[in-house]
Amino acid sequence: MESPVIQLLVLAGIAVFLILRLKSVLGTREGFEKPIAPPAERPSKRPEFEVIEGGPDQDITDYVPEGSAQAEDLAAMKKVEPSFQVRDFVQGARGAYEMILMAFERGELDDIQPYLAPDVFDSFVTAVAHREDQGLTIEADFIGVRETTLTDTSYDSVTGEAQITMRFVAEMTSVVRNSAGEIVEGDPKAIKRQKDTWVFGRTMGSSDPNWFLVATDA
Repeated sequence: MESPVIQLLVLAGIAVFLILRLKSVLGTREGFEKPIAPPAERPSKRPEFEVIEGGPDQDITDYVPEGSAQAEDLAAMKKVEPSFQVRDFVQGARGAYEMILMAFERGELDDIQPYLAPDVFDSFVTAVAHREDQGLTIEADFIGVRETTLTDTSYDSVTGEAQITMRFVAEMTSVVRNSAGEIVEGDPKAIKRQKDTWVFGRTMGSSDPNWFLVATDA
């Protein structure tokens, strides 16, 4: 019969062996288990494109320098009318430029009257009437706008009156014919560059969303 001491030694040896085996498995985190980083060391989950409150508005800084007087005017306009987007205005002004310019060249003013300030419309009417009195007509073909630049702004916080100045550079062909149909100016095959500076205005926050051409400086 074996000695109790020997039995205890054998059992103790087995126990030590099992403990070492468990430690070798539990002490090294293998398989699919990943080490848990302490809270201070966990990577940030914030997206890289996070918008910082009070940061620059790219809808503004895409067109005018950050911190400029023009940027402040545009920010004030957007504060009064949050739906106002500079990008949409610039695109709309570009389309309005072609429409108004070609209507003036052809003497077709009725369709563009809703987009003109009264004094601008009156000046257009006078110019077209003077042209017709001389028996002159214009044939024009619009090729496209090559440059569109927002150059200046003004905003009255008391009245809400806003103005935005745009500079356009377009290409077109144009000829002037007399009453006999003869060309007295221009060449139908020659592309000319047309440069205009126009001012658009409206009252921010009003129910009428339309901007009006309030001044021209060709």
